[in-house]
Amino acid sequence: MNLKENTILITGGGSGIGRGLAEAFHKQGNRVIIAGRRRDVLERTASANPGMGTVVLDTTEPESISAAAKEVIRKYANLNVVVNNAGVQYLHDFASDRPLNEAGMLAEIDTNIVGIIRFTSAFLPHLKSKPAASIINISSGLAFLPMARFPIYCATKAFVHSFSMSLRHQIKRTSVRVIELAPPWVATDLDAHQGVTTTHEGMSPMPIPDFIAAAMQDLSTDAEELPVAGAKFLYSAGVSDRAAATFEQIHQ
Repeated sequence: MNLKENTILITGGGSGIGRGLAEAFHKQGNRVIIAGRRRDVLERTASANPGMGTVVLDTTEPESISAAAKEVIRKYANLNVVVNNAGVQYLHDFASDRPLNEAGMLAEIDTNIVGIIRFTSAFLPHLKSKPAASIINISSGLAFLPMARFPIYCATKAFVHSFSMSLRHQIKRTSVRVIELAPPWVATDLDAHQGVTTTHEGMSPMPIPDFIAAAMQDLSTDAEELPVAGAKFLYSAGVSDRAAATFEQIHQ
């Protein structure tokens, strides 16, 4: 995709991968609007990046999405890129006798699946009106080969991959491209808040600056499925005959 002269809306843009992408696009001279639930987080990020816009929204609430879409389209008529980045992750152990974490399960499904569907639907008519537009869906290397300790999260990311493929096919005759960006394990607070530091010996998360540099390089191409860095291995393994064996070897 063209990395310059865009107007870009990024959900979950106040921290982690969302903030990293927002700042990288901002430095390229794009008009960037970051969206999220926490106004203070958004404002801190915008203050550190003069000219960056903010919009408070909750992707689990349809009314919030609808109101935000109207506000953003009114204020930023040139909007032509939407990045579905907001996501949550929780541990679930079905081998234990503990009750299911219902709140965590519903949050993962509502944010990682339903939120993307609603958000895409809310902005797609506007994007179709632009001569060149993109929807960038953030999935994960775990969409292709899951990590057992995060069974619901991985399944939601597999949904993002599948949904991106179908959406791309349905709107292929429009001006809107659908790009899937699949990160590897990146050092964000997604895992940290659960006390997750390493999954197995010899593995460590990719620093955010390194991931963002690699992601921006990949986004500058014409490819539509973009597994980044270590996610390339998971992407390949997940569609090969080695998948079952690999799952047992690296996802104990």
